[in-house]
Amino acid sequence: MERQTTVQLDGHTVAVRLRRNKRARRLILRLDGEGVVVTLPPGSGVAEGLDLVARESDWVLKQLAARPARVPFEDGAVIPVLGVDHTVHYRPGGGPPVEAMAGEILVTGRPEHLARRLGDWLRDEARRQIEPGVATLTTRIGRRAGRITMRDPKTRWASCAADGGLSFSWRLVMAPEPVLAYVVAHEIAHLVERGHGLAFWGLVSELFDGVDDARAWLRTDGPGLHRYG
Repeated sequence: MERQTTVQLDGHTVAVRLRRNKRARRLILRLDGEGVVVTLPPGSGVAEGLDLVARESDWVLKQLAARPARVPFEDGAVIPVLGVDHTVHYRPGGGPPVEAMAGEILVTGRPEHLARRLGDWLRDEARRQIEPGVATLTTRIGRRAGRITMRDPKTRWASCAADGGLSFSWRLVMAPEPVLAYVVAHEIAHLVERGHGLAFWGLVSELFDGVDDARAWLRTDGPGLHRYG
């Protein structure tokens, strides 16, 4: 179950997404790219989740106020690529539609198409970074992946379907390279272990060294990737 709504906190409209998780043992409140997410354990209702948001309104508003401003895809914007900041520059005239070099991302074409071209390039770059990792790790475990897609989910970084299809957030291309590699390993492990038990995490650790650091980065810095674009 997932429900989206808004609440008023001290005159501010805050987006709230409520998700039920049968494995959760308590109500959990966290921020995401657009507002707050409340995880509901079995036996807890929507009203309890909204009450938690109201009780923690001071914390929620403080965290939202401290969140960095959105960064639109435009000339002069600074966006990370594999964790390294790059400055976007519009380049009139010919040349490749988008080209990254020496800490810059050069975008040609009509200026009103800059945001679309840059977004398309980031999606393509995410695929270029992810597909080789998928190929390497599936060979290691002797399994085949299905179709690989790039999407922009709000609540997860990747998923593995029952048929082996893999879906990744294109925003991972903005994360440090080890974080992206961890997410790939996580999903490849699901080709063998569907759940998140000890066998699953043991396989992830075999495929990627540095699980704890990558997971910590996603918890603390991952939500900030949603402010770009």
